[in-house]
Order: sequence, then structure tokens, then C-alpha cells
Amino acid sequence: MKNLKKVVLAAALLGLVIVAVFAYSIYTAIFTPNTAFENKEAFVYMPSNATTQDVTERLSPLLKDLDAFLSVANRKGYLANIKGGRYRITKGMNNNEIVNTLRSQNLPVKVTFNNQESIGTLAGRIAAQVEPDSLALATALGDSAFLKEHGFDSYNELSLYLPNTYEFFWNTTAEGVRERMLKEYKAFWTNERKAKAKQQGLTPNQAIALAAIVQKETVKVDERPRVAGVYLNRLKKGMLLQADPTVIYAIKRETGNYDTIIKRVLYRDLEMDSPYNTYKYAGLPPGPITMPDISSIEAVLNPEKHQYLYFVADVTNFGYHKFAKTLAQHNQNKVQYVQWLNQQRISR
Repeated sequence: MKNLKKVVLAAALLGLVIVAVFAYSIYTAIFTPNTAFENKEAFVYMPSNATTQDVTERLSPLLKDLDAFLSVANRKGYLANIKGGRYRITKGMNNNEIVNTLRSQNLPVKVTFNNQESIGTLAGRIAAQVEPDSLALATALGDSAFLKEHGFDSYNELSLYLPNTYEFFWNTTAEGVRERMLKEYKAFWTNERKAKAKQQGLTPNQAIALAAIVQKETVKVDERPRVAGVYLNRLKKGMLLQADPTVIYAIKRETGNYDTIIKRVLYRDLEMDSPYNTYKYAGLPPGPITMPDISSIEAVLNPEKHQYLYFVADVTNFGYHKFAKTLAQHNQNKVQYVQWLNQQRISR
């Protein structure tokens, strides 16, 4: 009987030891710091529809003990419900904290794009910053049914996308990006801005088309209201806009090569039969030749009031222009610019 009690006691003690060791191993696996990087933080980009293999590949370089993490992740049910997104892992995190982070702390990214000249180049720019690839984005952003539903077409589709910096979740779908940009477009065009466009005889999309020309004509934000005033004066007088950037864009659109660099418009270019050629067709082009900055749109909505009808680059103050009220005065200003082009041997 005494021997039996000893056996039972020994078994109980052994069981306690085993339980203690097991509990300690679980505690260690869950709560021991498990990061292997030296920086303060590391970011994990988990794709949509990720598998355990994706988790393994992305976390392996960041963790000391990947197996311990996978064990904890499996126990907590994470591996059965992996969520795509961008996550911040900080130095010293334990497996429990890492799993909780990957489960619920998807962080946004800042998506920036500037003055793109086509849906394709816009898609490429955005694709470098979010999960969807450029093909998916180009298909969604240029979808004809979506554009038609909201009053756009293949000519003015660039009007919908206002250059700026936006916050998106990294795993936002291509359609989600499109919907967000539509929301931003509608938010931008307040009743006040629509009223200002109407005062200039323009619809919002026409204002953007003109702003795109202003954008291309001058890099100087403080000069844009004056340039906008020139083109508005021309429109009111029924004059051709005769904007070189529209001719350059017509060439790019015709060839499909938006990387073409043209520094000098030639007389033969002015004969190109394109609705974007403002030397040949009156009024505004059917859509913007680039995605104009908000500053260019504001310049059109709040133009400088003056009598200027012409301007040409000022080679004595690069970046700015010389303005003229008469063609004779403009031709005098133009002589210096043409001489400078010839001196620089700029033939195209």
C-alpha cells in the first residue's frame, strides 16, 4: 500500500513537472520577444488571399523562431483567416503581439501621383505604391462603362483623377482606387468652385482642360493666374488658343508614346489634324492634356484680370514669360526667344 502511494505521488509529481514544462514552453512561445531585425520597426506587406506559404516567406527574415510563431498563429486561428494589408512589426514584439497586429492593424499608405498624361502612366504610378498591378488599375481607371456613368469619356477621362497625395490601404482593389478618386473629384467640385467655373463660361471638366494647358505652359505657380487670364481672354474673343502643349500632346496621343520629348513645335506640326490641335480647331480641346495640379485649376477659377492675349518664354528670367496685348508687341518679344532657341541648337 505504501509503495502504491509512492508510485501515485511520483506520478503526480511527474505530471506536474510535465504540465509545468508544457505551460512554460507555451508561455515562452507566446510571450518571448521573437524579432530578428535591428531597426525599430519593419513593415510586412501581406497579399490578398495569402496562404501560409506567403506568411512564411514574408516573416522568415524578420523572426528568430519562425516555427514558434507559426504554432502560435495556428493556435490563435490566424492561419485560417489571413488578412491582406500593410502591417508594422516593432522590435521586441512577441508572437502574440505579432499575430494580433497582423490580424487587425492594417496601416494605410500614402499614394502620390502628379501630372500624368495617360491612364496607362497613371496606373503604373499608382501600381508602384499599392497591391493591384498596373494592368488591373488601367482596366479599372479607364473602364468605359464606369466613365460614361459619371459623365466622362475617353477624351476627358484624365479629368477624374486629381494629382495629390491620398491615403489608401495597400491592399485596396483597383476598383476601390477608382471609387475613391471619384469621391475626391466630387468633393473638390464644391458649389463655390462650380460657380466660379460658370463665371468663366466653363464646366468643371472644361476648367480642368484649360488648367492642363496652364500647367504645361508654366511651372511657376504665381504666374498661372496670368496665363489662365490670357487663354480666357482668347476664348471670350473667339480666338484660337494656339497653345503649343496641345500640339505636343496630339503628337504623343497619335503615336501612343507619352515619353516623347519635344522642346520645339515646328510649323508642320501645326497642321496635324487632331481635336487637340488648338492651332487648327477653335475652343478648348475635348479633354485635358495632362492631370493639372490643383493650383492650375484654381488659377483658371481665379484668373488674373488683364488685357493680355499673347505670351512667350522670357529667356532673361527662365521659367517666366513675357506678356503682350498686341500681336506686334508679341512678335517683338518672340524674336529674342527664337534667337535663343537657335543659339541652343534646339531644333525639336
